[in-house]
Amino acid sequence: MQPAARPLAPTYQERRWEHPPDAVIHHGTVDDAARLLEGRTVTALTGAGISTDSGIPDYRSPDSPPRNPMTYQQFVGDDAFRRHYWARNHVGWQHVNRTHPNAGHRVLAELEQRGVVRGVITQNVDLLHEDAGSRTVIDLHGRYDRVICLQCGRTISRAHLAERLDALNPGFVESVLDDGTTVADIEVAPDADAVIARTSHFRPADCEFCGGVLKPEIVYFGENVPRARVEQAYALVDSADALLVAGTSLTVMSGLRFVRHAAKAGQPVVIVNRGETRGDPLATVKVDAGVSETLVALGEML
Repeated sequence: MQPAARPLAPTYQERRWEHPPDAVIHHGTVDDAARLLEGRTVTALTGAGISTDSGIPDYRSPDSPPRNPMTYQQFVGDDAFRRHYWARNHVGWQHVNRTHPNAGHRVLAELEQRGVVRGVITQNVDLLHEDAGSRTVIDLHGRYDRVICLQCGRTISRAHLAERLDALNPGFVESVLDDGTTVADIEVAPDADAVIARTSHFRPADCEFCGGVLKPEIVYFGENVPRARVEQAYALVDSADALLVAGTSLTVMSGLRFVRHAAKAGQPVVIVNRGETRGDPLATVKVDAGVSETLVALGEML
Protein backbone atom coordinates (compact mmCIF):
# COMPACT_ATOMS: atom_id res chain seq x y z
CA MET A 1 0.00 0.00 0.00
CA GLN A 2 1.34 3.41 -0.93
CA PRO A 3 1.96 5.86 1.96
CA ALA A 4 -0.45 8.74 2.22
CA ALA A 5 0.72 11.80 0.34
CA ARG A 6 2.11 14.58 2.49
CA PRO A 7 0.24 17.86 2.16
CA LEU A 8 2.05 20.42 0.07
CA ALA A 9 4.21 22.88 2.00
CA PRO A 10 2.58 26.30 2.42
CA THR A 11 3.22 28.68 -0.45
CA TYR A 12 5.09 31.93 0.02
CA GLN A 13 1.78 33.78 0.05
CA GLU A 14 0.22 31.42 2.60
CA ARG A 15 3.01 31.65 5.16
CA ARG A 16 6.00 33.95 5.39
CA TRP A 17 9.37 32.28 5.32
CA GLU A 18 10.85 34.45 8.06
CA HIS A 19 11.21 33.09 11.58
CA PRO A 20 8.61 34.06 14.18
CA PRO A 21 9.22 37.19 16.31
CA ASP A 22 11.07 35.35 19.08
CA ALA A 23 13.53 33.92 16.56
CA VAL A 24 15.99 36.78 16.31
CA ILE A 25 19.23 35.27 17.64
CA HIS A 26 21.66 33.72 15.22
CA HIS A 27 25.07 32.84 16.68
CA GLY A 28 24.36 32.28 20.35
CA THR A 29 25.00 30.22 23.46
CA VAL A 30 23.46 27.13 24.95
CA ASP A 31 21.44 29.44 27.22
CA ASP A 32 20.00 31.13 24.12
CA ALA A 33 19.10 27.75 22.67
CA ALA A 34 17.49 26.60 25.91
CA ARG A 35 15.38 29.76 26.18
CA LEU A 36 14.18 29.29 22.62
CA LEU A 37 13.30 25.60 23.06
CA GLU A 38 11.76 25.89 26.52
CA GLY A 39 8.14 24.78 26.45
CA ARG A 40 8.41 23.44 22.90
CA THR A 41 8.48 19.91 21.58
CA VAL A 42 11.50 19.12 19.45
CA THR A 43 12.51 16.87 16.58
CA ALA A 44 16.25 16.16 16.49
CA LEU A 45 18.27 15.83 13.29
CA THR A 46 21.71 14.34 13.89
CA GLY A 47 24.85 13.64 11.89
CA ALA A 48 28.30 12.16 12.29
CA GLY A 49 29.36 14.81 14.79
CA ILE A 50 27.17 13.32 17.51
CA SER A 51 29.08 10.02 17.29
CA THR A 52 32.64 11.34 17.39
CA ASP A 53 32.74 11.03 21.19
CA SER A 54 31.90 7.35 20.71
CA GLY A 55 35.05 6.90 18.63
CA ILE A 56 33.57 7.16 15.14
CA PRO A 57 35.25 10.00 13.21
CA ASP A 58 33.14 12.27 11.04
CA TYR A 59 33.58 13.22 7.41
CA ARG A 60 33.66 16.98 7.34
CA SER A 61 34.96 18.47 10.58
CA PRO A 62 37.95 20.82 10.24
CA ASP A 63 40.32 18.09 11.45
CA SER A 64 38.96 15.31 9.24
CA PRO A 65 41.20 14.06 6.42
CA PRO A 66 39.81 14.25 2.87
CA ARG A 67 37.78 11.22 1.78
CA ASN A 68 36.34 10.02 -1.51
CA PRO A 69 33.44 7.72 -0.57
CA MET A 70 32.54 5.01 -3.04
CA THR A 71 29.45 5.80 -5.07
CA TYR A 72 26.51 3.52 -5.72
CA GLN A 73 27.41 3.41 -9.41
CA GLN A 74 30.96 2.26 -8.62
CA PHE A 75 29.73 -0.39 -6.21
CA VAL A 76 27.20 -2.00 -8.56
CA GLY A 77 29.21 -1.54 -11.75
CA ASP A 78 32.73 -2.72 -10.92
CA ASP A 79 33.83 -5.98 -9.28
CA ALA A 80 37.15 -4.46 -8.19
CA PHE A 81 35.46 -1.53 -6.46
CA ARG A 82 33.04 -3.91 -4.77
CA ARG A 83 35.84 -6.21 -3.57
CA HIS A 84 37.77 -3.23 -2.22
CA TYR A 85 34.68 -1.92 -0.43
CA TRP A 86 33.89 -5.22 1.29
CA ALA A 87 37.50 -5.67 2.39
CA ARG A 88 37.50 -2.22 3.99
CA ASN A 89 34.01 -2.63 5.42
CA HIS A 90 34.83 -6.00 6.94
CA VAL A 91 37.54 -4.37 9.04
CA GLY A 92 35.60 -1.19 9.80
CA TRP A 93 32.53 -3.13 10.88
CA GLN A 94 34.54 -4.78 13.64
CA HIS A 95 35.17 -1.34 15.15
CA VAL A 96 31.71 0.18 14.76
CA ASN A 97 30.12 -2.94 16.20
CA ARG A 98 32.03 -2.34 19.46
CA THR A 99 31.14 1.34 19.91
CA HIS A 100 28.75 2.60 22.59
CA PRO A 101 26.43 5.59 22.87
CA ASN A 102 27.85 8.74 24.41
CA ALA A 103 26.25 11.43 26.55
CA GLY A 104 24.78 13.18 23.50
CA HIS A 105 22.88 10.08 22.42
CA ARG A 106 21.72 9.40 25.96
CA VAL A 107 20.36 12.88 26.63
CA LEU A 108 18.22 12.78 23.47
CA ALA A 109 16.79 9.45 24.64
CA GLU A 110 16.09 10.93 28.08
CA LEU A 111 14.41 13.98 26.55
CA GLU A 112 12.21 11.68 24.50
CA GLN A 113 11.16 9.84 27.65
CA ARG A 114 10.26 13.19 29.20
CA GLY A 115 8.14 14.14 26.20
CA VAL A 116 10.40 16.97 25.00
CA VAL A 117 11.86 15.20 21.98
CA ARG A 118 9.37 13.70 19.52
CA GLY A 119 11.98 11.59 17.82
CA VAL A 120 15.33 11.55 16.02
CA ILE A 121 16.13 11.70 12.32
CA THR A 122 19.72 10.55 12.00
CA GLN A 123 22.03 10.59 9.01
CA ASN A 124 24.22 8.06 10.82
CA VAL A 125 24.09 4.30 10.28
CA ASP A 126 25.70 3.31 13.60
CA LEU A 127 22.45 2.62 15.57
CA LEU A 128 23.82 4.43 18.63
CA HIS A 129 20.55 6.32 19.12
CA GLU A 130 18.69 3.03 19.41
CA ASP A 131 21.38 1.65 21.73
CA ALA A 132 20.97 4.72 23.95
CA GLY A 133 17.25 4.06 24.33
CA SER A 134 15.65 6.36 21.76
CA ARG A 135 12.40 4.76 20.62
CA THR A 136 11.41 6.89 17.63
CA VAL A 137 14.40 6.90 15.29
CA ILE A 138 14.42 7.30 11.52
CA ASP A 139 17.69 5.91 10.16
CA LEU A 140 17.67 8.14 7.10
CA HIS A 141 20.68 6.57 5.40
CA GLY A 142 20.06 3.01 6.54
CA ARG A 143 21.83 0.92 9.16
CA TYR A 144 25.18 -0.79 9.24
CA ASP A 145 23.94 -4.06 10.77
CA ARG A 146 21.96 -5.29 7.75
CA VAL A 147 22.86 -6.39 4.23
CA ILE A 148 20.51 -6.68 1.26
CA CYS A 149 20.72 -8.69 -1.96
CA LEU A 150 20.25 -6.43 -4.97
CA GLN A 151 18.81 -9.32 -6.99
CA CYS A 152 16.34 -11.19 -4.76
CA GLY A 153 15.83 -8.50 -2.11
CA ARG A 154 16.52 -10.77 0.86
CA THR A 155 18.02 -9.12 3.94
CA ILE A 156 20.56 -10.76 6.25
CA SER A 157 22.38 -9.54 9.32
CA ARG A 158 25.86 -8.05 9.01
CA ALA A 159 26.97 -10.41 11.78
CA HIS A 160 25.99 -13.42 9.65
CA LEU A 161 27.86 -11.98 6.68
CA ALA A 162 30.90 -11.42 8.90
CA GLU A 163 30.99 -15.14 9.64
CA ARG A 164 30.88 -15.95 5.92
CA LEU A 165 33.58 -13.38 5.08
CA ASP A 166 35.80 -14.73 7.86
CA ALA A 167 35.45 -18.22 6.40
CA LEU A 168 36.26 -16.97 2.90
CA ASN A 169 39.19 -14.83 4.12
CA PRO A 170 40.82 -16.54 7.11
CA GLY A 171 43.23 -14.26 8.97
CA PHE A 172 42.45 -11.18 6.86
CA VAL A 173 41.24 -8.97 9.71
CA GLU A 174 44.18 -9.95 11.89
CA SER A 175 46.56 -9.14 9.06
CA VAL A 176 45.54 -5.47 9.10
CA LEU A 177 45.02 -5.09 12.84
CA ASP A 178 47.45 -5.25 15.74
CA ASP A 179 45.06 -7.63 17.44
CA GLY A 180 41.41 -8.63 17.29
CA THR A 181 40.08 -5.60 19.16
CA THR A 182 42.06 -2.50 18.23
CA VAL A 183 42.10 -0.58 14.97
CA ALA A 184 45.77 0.04 14.33
CA ASP A 185 47.04 1.59 11.09
CA ILE A 186 43.65 1.92 9.45
CA GLU A 187 41.10 4.70 9.57
CA VAL A 188 37.50 3.92 10.41
CA ALA A 189 34.84 6.07 8.73
CA PRO A 190 31.21 6.76 9.73
CA ASP A 191 29.75 4.20 7.31
CA ALA A 192 31.53 1.27 9.01
CA ASP A 193 34.22 1.56 6.35
CA ALA A 194 37.99 1.52 6.81
CA VAL A 195 40.89 2.62 4.68
CA ILE A 196 43.34 -0.20 3.95
CA ALA A 197 45.60 -0.87 1.02
CA ARG A 198 45.84 -4.66 0.81
CA THR A 199 42.52 -5.74 -0.69
CA SER A 200 43.34 -7.39 -4.01
CA HIS A 201 43.21 -10.91 -2.54
CA PHE A 202 39.99 -10.39 -0.56
CA ARG A 203 37.07 -12.66 -1.50
CA PRO A 204 33.62 -11.03 -1.16
CA ALA A 205 30.51 -13.13 -0.61
CA ASP A 206 27.54 -13.42 -2.95
CA CYS A 207 23.96 -13.94 -1.84
CA GLU A 208 23.68 -17.47 -0.46
CA PHE A 209 20.09 -17.71 -1.76
CA CYS A 210 20.40 -16.56 -5.38
CA GLY A 211 24.06 -15.69 -6.00
CA GLY A 212 23.26 -11.99 -6.40
CA VAL A 213 25.29 -8.97 -5.33
CA LEU A 214 25.17 -8.13 -1.61
CA LYS A 215 25.16 -4.51 -0.51
CA PRO A 216 25.05 -2.95 2.96
CA GLU A 217 21.57 -1.61 3.69
CA ILE A 218 23.07 1.88 3.58
CA VAL A 219 22.29 4.73 1.19
CA TYR A 220 25.40 5.39 -0.88
CA PHE A 221 26.47 8.61 -2.54
CA GLY A 222 24.55 8.76 -5.80
CA GLU A 223 21.66 6.72 -4.38
CA ASN A 224 18.31 8.12 -3.23
CA VAL A 225 16.83 7.76 0.24
CA PRO A 226 13.60 5.72 -0.10
CA ARG A 227 10.70 8.11 -0.58
CA ALA A 228 8.57 6.57 2.17
CA ARG A 229 11.41 7.15 4.64
CA VAL A 230 11.72 10.78 3.57
CA GLU A 231 7.97 11.33 4.04
CA GLN A 232 8.16 9.75 7.48
CA ALA A 233 10.94 12.17 8.39
CA TYR A 234 8.99 15.18 7.13
CA ALA A 235 6.04 14.05 9.26
CA LEU A 236 8.27 13.82 12.33
CA VAL A 237 9.51 17.37 11.74
CA ASP A 238 5.91 18.55 11.36
CA SER A 239 4.87 16.84 14.61
CA ALA A 240 7.12 19.08 16.74
CA ASP A 241 7.35 22.78 17.52
CA ALA A 242 11.07 23.15 16.78
CA LEU A 243 13.98 21.44 15.03
CA LEU A 244 17.26 20.71 16.85
CA VAL A 245 20.17 19.93 14.53
CA ALA A 246 23.20 18.32 16.15
CA GLY A 247 26.55 17.32 14.69
CA THR A 248 26.09 17.77 10.96
CA SER A 249 27.46 20.24 8.43
CA LEU A 250 24.30 19.77 6.32
CA THR A 251 26.51 19.64 3.26
CA VAL A 252 24.21 17.27 1.38
CA MET A 253 20.56 17.93 0.63
CA SER A 254 19.55 14.70 2.36
CA GLY A 255 19.60 16.47 5.73
CA LEU A 256 19.41 20.11 4.69
CA ARG A 257 15.93 19.68 3.22
CA PHE A 258 14.46 19.14 6.69
CA VAL A 259 16.02 22.38 7.94
CA ARG A 260 14.57 24.20 4.95
CA HIS A 261 11.20 22.56 5.56
CA ALA A 262 11.14 23.61 9.22
CA ALA A 263 12.22 27.16 8.38
CA LYS A 264 9.52 27.48 5.73
CA ALA A 265 6.94 26.35 8.26
CA GLY A 266 8.13 29.02 10.70
CA GLN A 267 9.59 26.55 13.18
CA PRO A 268 12.57 27.71 15.28
CA VAL A 269 15.76 25.92 14.22
CA VAL A 270 18.65 25.36 16.65
CA ILE A 271 21.93 24.12 15.17
CA VAL A 272 24.70 22.71 17.38
CA ASN A 273 27.89 22.02 15.47
CA ARG A 274 31.58 22.87 15.51
CA GLY A 275 32.22 25.00 12.44
CA GLU A 276 29.94 26.33 9.77
CA THR A 277 27.01 24.42 8.33
CA ARG A 278 25.06 24.88 5.16
CA GLY A 279 21.97 25.51 7.26
CA ASP A 280 23.40 28.40 9.30
CA PRO A 281 21.48 31.09 7.36
CA LEU A 282 18.24 29.34 8.37
CA ALA A 283 19.15 28.89 12.03
CA THR A 284 17.35 30.78 14.74
CA VAL A 285 20.19 29.97 17.14
CA LYS A 286 23.54 28.51 16.08
CA VAL A 287 25.73 27.17 18.88
CA ASP A 288 29.30 26.63 17.67
CA ALA A 289 30.44 24.11 20.27
CA GLY A 290 30.93 20.43 20.97
CA VAL A 291 27.81 18.34 20.50
CA SER A 292 27.85 16.10 23.58
CA GLU A 293 28.51 18.80 26.17
CA THR A 294 26.01 21.16 24.57
CA LEU A 295 23.24 18.56 24.45
CA VAL A 296 23.89 17.62 28.07
CA ALA A 297 23.61 21.27 29.09
CA LEU A 298 20.39 21.63 27.08
CA GLY A 299 19.01 18.51 28.71
CA GLU A 300 19.58 19.98 32.14
CA MET A 301 17.80 23.21 31.19
CA LEU A 302 14.76 21.85 29.35
